[in-house]
Amino acid sequence: MKKITILGSTGSIGVSTLDVIEKNPRAFKVTALVAGRNVKLLAQQIVKFKPEIVAVSTGEDAAILHQILGFKKRIPILYDEKGIEEVASYPSSDIVLSAISGAAGLRPTLAAIEAGRDVALANKETMVIAGHIVTRRAKQKKIKILPVDSEHSAIFQCLAGQRAENLRRILLTASGGPFYNLSRAELKKVTLEQALRHPRWKMGSKITIDSASLMNKGLEVIEAKWLFDMDIARIDVLIHPQSVVHSMIEIRSLEFFKPDMKKFPCLGLAYEAGRLGGTAPVVLNAANETAVASFTEKKICFNDLPKVIEKVMDKHQVKKNPSLDDILGADREARIQAGMIVNKLRKR
Repeated sequence: MKKITILGSTGSIGVSTLDVIEKNPRAFKVTALVAGRNVKLLAQQIVKFKPEIVAVSTGEDAAILHQILGFKKRIPILYDEKGIEEVASYPSSDIVLSAISGAAGLRPTLAAIEAGRDVALANKETMVIAGHIVTRRAKQKKIKILPVDSEHSAIFQCLAGQRAENLRRILLTASGGPFYNLSRAELKKVTLEQALRHPRWKMGSKITIDSASLMNKGLEVIEAKWLFDMDIARIDVLIHPQSVVHSMIEIRSLEFFKPDMKKFPCLGLAYEAGRLGGTAPVVLNAANETAVASFTEKKICFNDLPKVIEKVMDKHQVKKNPSLDDILGADREARIQAGMIVNKLRKR
């Protein structure tokens, strides 16, 4: 079971994380929570998840939290920067989710690193403003920094098993936000309410506005530079309105080109069978199985494989929407035809 500290438990990422934890009680346990000014929600989280220690922004907030909880929960409630950093380095936790918004997340994240805790990083500003310090201390402390943002998490997973020198570039995608197709003149008239209505994602106000201005993507570029030790010139951004692909990597050593259908006609035959449908794929498969078996028995040569398949397909009358009996019948007939063609080829 993983023991987790959540920095920013009342924000959108913190709330989503607690939802996942609630659904997986055998996999995760909340040991500590840090929140900003939403004391009422924090009180509810304390009652539900039973952390061992919490911290809030101010002494006033701590007093209000004590008052709300009353005698229900007698746990340490710390406050201010020092208290938050103490909770961030709480020794009972295995991993710290850093989800405090903005530059305020830097010192607590560093405190977690100094305490030797792995960090799940959802606070991009930490890397933007102090990536050189964070990455150096993480390396010295031999802890993992696990990116939470979908873009960087996808890159992190794509890089598994890859050597850094094989990476050509990183591609981050952006939906373009609500205003991408507006003119510069129209952008002058944008209201706060419009900027807070992201067409695809429900997020906090800061990140929503950053997404509308594309600053969020700019911050992600800098974050990627430090997370993956990549020259910023090799990190590109692409507008992708559908938001299906969040990020990609391009590997230096890989090549892609179109197959030679004339040299390898089996691929073209498969396309043809797929286009025809019905019993055509049945015949393709049966003829191929027979031809491959004959090749492994050294009855025909390699270049005879597509010849056998093509001849059998040419002889077959395709039946659309075949029943099971039709499929099995076509399979049997194709194997017989393929066997006959193999025998003719052997007599050459």
